[in-house]
Amino acid sequence: MKIVFRVDSSLQIGSGHLMRCLTLAERLKKENGADVYFIMRDLSGNLIDFVKQKNFSIFKLPQVELDETLVGYAKWLTVTQEQDAAETIARIKVIDKPDVLIIDSYAIDMTWENMLRPYVQKIMVIDDLANRKHDCDILLDQNEYCNKDKRYEYLVPQHCRLLLGPQYAILREEFYEARKKMRVRDGKINNILVFFGGSDISNETMKALQAISMLERNDIKVNVIVGKSNPNQKEIEKFCYKNNNMYYFCQVDNIAEFMNEADLAIGAGGITTWERCFLALPSIVISVADNQEKILKYIHKEFSIINYIGKYNSTTVENIKKYLIMHLNNHAFLINMKKACIKFYEGGVKNDLYISIFK
Repeated sequence: MKIVFRVDSSLQIGSGHLMRCLTLAERLKKENGADVYFIMRDLSGNLIDFVKQKNFSIFKLPQVELDETLVGYAKWLTVTQEQDAAETIARIKVIDKPDVLIIDSYAIDMTWENMLRPYVQKIMVIDDLANRKHDCDILLDQNEYCNKDKRYEYLVPQHCRLLLGPQYAILREEFYEARKKMRVRDGKINNILVFFGGSDISNETMKALQAISMLERNDIKVNVIVGKSNPNQKEIEKFCYKNNNMYYFCQVDNIAEFMNEADLAIGAGGITTWERCFLALPSIVISVADNQEKILKYIHKEFSIINYIGKYNSTTVENIKKYLIMHLNNHAFLINMKKACIKFYEGGVKNDLYISIFK
């Protein structure tokens, strides 16, 4: 079976879309013997070389000047959907009618998908915006919403198989292994994990580190993880070097281990929300993108699996410090958050996604 991913990463986009596609690609290659290809555009801050290191075949779309007529998420492609689709078709013809085309981009909708339809057997879309129409056979949205069963009602064809909710979260194998040996947390904080995704443009990492340093608690170990595309790497590394309880890591492959070691995490929304929850790790969460805010507010209120403290542009070092002090002085709160996470994922993760792709 031949599977093609159309996904990008950049300073603007971040790495989350690519990382979940890589996780899916690795499983499809390992467990199902699929031939996997990536089609990615050469954008500023891309992770194309990282994908090559994972031994996947890549077709690179050229870097171009941004089309100034584009607005919103359309800017992610830097070109019109029609141009991107035409360039993608040229690469797909080399592969000779792939079995499945998997798309993970907020900039792509049925305009692009209609152009690709004659060149592939099946189209799958990974989305969480529910703000545009798709021509697809499978749609995956691994987030939790109060009306998740209705959001795509008029946005996909009737035959489309919908895989909705965190029970379909694309988790790497390391998380399943880590879940088997989860630590028993007692509400005390001896280890804090700070991770805000691959790029962290607004530098929430530094805010969190400054807040932690203000506690003057050198007895608490702080593991700090940044992605390769983080533009503030050197600043963060220097700050950690000056604080002997802070340990800096860049682009790790074993983040589940770090999560298992931690008593509390400080981070963003996105896939790491479900990774932390899957490992019953209490977390202070800041939204770093508009599409994260609604989800985080909902799961904070309805399930108590995170402590959502606000959006990046309204959250200060003092805010984070305040919540840290609250958690340090309230063991029961963290224990209850841990229990809520365990209950949320007590049914595990479904495998319908993989069945649907190969059906």
